[in-house]
Amino acid sequence: MGNSNKLGFWILTALVVGNMVGSGIFMLPRSLSEAASPGGVILAWLLTGIGVLMIALVFGNLAIRKPNLTGGPQIYAKELFKPGSGASILSGFMASWGYWIGNVAGNVAIITTFAGYLSTFFPILTSQANWFTIGGYTLKVGNGLTFIVCSVLLWGTHFIILRGLESAGKLNLAATAAKVVGFLLFIIVGLFAFDKTNILPMVDTRISDSGQTFGLMSQVNNAALVTLWAFCGLESAVVFASRAKRKIDVKRATIVGLFIALGIYIGISILVMGMLDQQTLINSEKPLIDAIQTVMGPMGGKVLAAIGLVSLFGSTIGWVMLSAEVPYQAAKQGLFLPAFLKENKKGLPIFSLILTNGIAQIFIFSTVSKSISGAFDFIIIIATLAYLVPYFIASVYQLKLVIKGDSYNNSKSRMLDGVIAMVATIYSGWVIISGTADLKTFILGIVLLSSGVFFYGPLKKKQAAEQERKELLSA
Repeated sequence: MGNSNKLGFWILTALVVGNMVGSGIFMLPRSLSEAASPGGVILAWLLTGIGVLMIALVFGNLAIRKPNLTGGPQIYAKELFKPGSGASILSGFMASWGYWIGNVAGNVAIITTFAGYLSTFFPILTSQANWFTIGGYTLKVGNGLTFIVCSVLLWGTHFIILRGLESAGKLNLAATAAKVVGFLLFIIVGLFAFDKTNILPMVDTRISDSGQTFGLMSQVNNAALVTLWAFCGLESAVVFASRAKRKIDVKRATIVGLFIALGIYIGISILVMGMLDQQTLINSEKPLIDAIQTVMGPMGGKVLAAIGLVSLFGSTIGWVMLSAEVPYQAAKQGLFLPAFLKENKKGLPIFSLILTNGIAQIFIFSTVSKSISGAFDFIIIIATLAYLVPYFIASVYQLKLVIKGDSYNNSKSRMLDGVIAMVATIYSGWVIISGTADLKTFILGIVLLSSGVFFYGPLKKKQAAEQERKELLSA
């Protein structure tokens, strides 16, 4: 691998911040207000912040203690069982598959949000006028144009990455720096425009479409899945551990990136709740722009939309890089088909990149029949549940190392890591249970994981043939 594909601390940190502070910061204030009252939202942020910090510490610790296990948290699944066993391969594959699809869905969520903020300058993207009819289906002008914009962004990013990983990383770094400055300005404006009457009452019931009433703790459970989406991408530096210039940078970038993102998320989500009344916020397609327009008018909204577009463009680069890297690294561990190992002359996983973006294109079809916010909500449920299993697995694997004493010489650090791993495991398990309580969400999760059978069958046959060849050679 050439030096042009080695990533330093700041580029790794930018990947972590850029991938976390992507579509979530722009759409989550609306999703959270729909899920919970202000008190429930704040409590969910605090619990999520603690839980995700524990997961971040697990990732950073594993990156240092097990530097040979690269490619993301899903890789640890195969280490829970006997090396080379069927259970090891199957668990590693299923975790990698779910994590890969989650990454793809996360990328699409960012791309659809980009189209939503672009509509600030081109309102036709939200037009409900009929474009044309095929059979019994009528395509709306806004939905059709949104699909085109999302597709162009996806494949445009594809070709940017093909120019080189480090150059794409630097472009993402510049976009991340621009977004952090922009969000700090938003926070300053929001502090002056904050109206506490908009967040009163702090604790109130929420009623679902079916008429079900949710109290405070139920609201926190509902909001927990949404707030966790904000931190998907936390493991970005871990995924690129094999491409890092120094292994210690992986842990540092993960922790620093988390605290930057956490400060931005909590600050902005609370301020937006104080700038817009609850009903307006729940019905908003562009909550941050609607909030800033109450203070600075249309021009302020356009300035923020421009910052948002730069931010989302950078996040798209980071997520496409991440999405393609996952199956490539899984293939290096023997968990995906060898075809995913194919590289171009610059050492980029070309087959993985093409197939990953091809699947993302299929997800983008959701914009044809749904509004931008509807497509976003649908996608983040799928993506977040896909991430939770690898997060849980990584935490359990850390517990295994602590219990066995593997790679530990110091009892104090072993005990501390044990506490961290236990809290991370409990937190991940809690969000999985909360997220799958809804039958529709549970079924979506099962369908997502079971769809991997189309890849696992050929992988199993390939491994069986390889094992037979080895036996013949040794005979």
